[in-house]
Amino acid sequence: MAAARPSETLSRTSFGILFSVSIVVAIGNTGMQSVLPAIGRKLHIADWMVAGIFSLSAILWAVMSPIWAQESDARGRKPLILLGLIGFIISMVLCGAVVSLGIHTAIAPVLIFVLFLIARSTFGLIGSASNPATQAYVAEHTSREQRTEHMAGLASAFGLGTIVGPVLAPIFVLPVISLAGPMFGFSIIAAVMLAVVWRYLPESHAFAGGRDARPFARAGRRERDSMGDFLKNLARLLRDPRLVHFLVFGFLVASCQTAQLQILGFMIIDKLHISPEQAQPYTATAMMAGAMAGLLAQLAFIRLFKMTPKTLMRWGVGLAAIANLMTAFAPNFHTVVVGYALGSLGYGFARPGFTAGASLTMNSGEQAKAAGAIAMVNGLNVVLGPAFVLLYGFSHPAPFLLNTIVLGGLLVYAFANSVLRKAGENAPTDDEAPDTPEEQATLALLERSDEG
Repeated sequence: MAAARPSETLSRTSFGILFSVSIVVAIGNTGMQSVLPAIGRKLHIADWMVAGIFSLSAILWAVMSPIWAQESDARGRKPLILLGLIGFIISMVLCGAVVSLGIHTAIAPVLIFVLFLIARSTFGLIGSASNPATQAYVAEHTSREQRTEHMAGLASAFGLGTIVGPVLAPIFVLPVISLAGPMFGFSIIAAVMLAVVWRYLPESHAFAGGRDARPFARAGRRERDSMGDFLKNLARLLRDPRLVHFLVFGFLVASCQTAQLQILGFMIIDKLHISPEQAQPYTATAMMAGAMAGLLAQLAFIRLFKMTPKTLMRWGVGLAAIANLMTAFAPNFHTVVVGYALGSLGYGFARPGFTAGASLTMNSGEQAKAAGAIAMVNGLNVVLGPAFVLLYGFSHPAPFLLNTIVLGGLLVYAFANSVLRKAGENAPTDDEAPDTPEEQATLALLERSDEG
């Protein structure tokens, strides 16, 4: 990736556009996630199948993001940002059309499910192009000193979107189009953002001219040719004794959080005994409370109390375990909201804790490798979501009690395991950066997987 040159730093306008792209994608994702349980109940699609729709898209996102990151090296940042927004729009329009078809016709729920699965998968396959290209654009136009601040800004955009999305979704539930409204509404917002990017975002300086672009295209082809090395190195990394304990911890924590999120909408409908359309504002309220609690943990408490990785992991899973136990026996909607918010606070501690702990365990030359493995864990935890939702169908308290057991076990694990117990205490030396061209090529690939 080319280093930013002082004369070509990131302008406020360009960063504002990239910030807005991140917000739009987050709004669409969380807004749709808030309305998906109501759609499933309205169209008589099994709850676990509804969870599968979102899980498949998330898996495709995790798989495709590093691929699109490499393509952005060869083809430019702006074209990939535009492609991602186009994929987002197509997916939302198709999802809205499928929901409308299900509401206004007598098509079998299984067929609606298949069509919805295909429509949503379009986002995971194509919509995932914008995220790595956006991050690469920022990295290319900022110095090392500025990069952390600007990357944190993009992360805060996503956090803001997770709050705004569930709030906007009920507003778009309009007469006639009903629950399909949010998808059409989000597609219109993204279309406006597409026009803004097309008109006002300049191409990254490394790709602005055809002559300058050619070396990057050749580099992109070399990186794609070394994908075999990338996979071998990643498999080796997953067996690294310094890292594997953090990856196990992170995968289970993220799986518990995904389960709680995917069940939330169904549980609110069941607790309130109202129609899916009527339940939508209540689901939005609960999701907004959870998003705010997660942001509070990451933006306030961690800094205020100067919490270390091992402290974050212990407090995080402890609070999340209590929250799941509370949710399992919640007598009413208000208890569900408190339990979800408390759980989000706990996950807001635990997930940065395991990420920081893993990073501090590796030396400087291995940071991108560790980040690539962590990104994979964060993306693939969704595979267990449908199983938790299926368990909820048999017994409403069961998935939350299972979460409580898993999180309680992780609390013991965080105290008992020697690697987790010393997280962040013994920093490795920084003199082990990769020296060979093969190691450097693999490191570059893993770095791009982290950008996804």
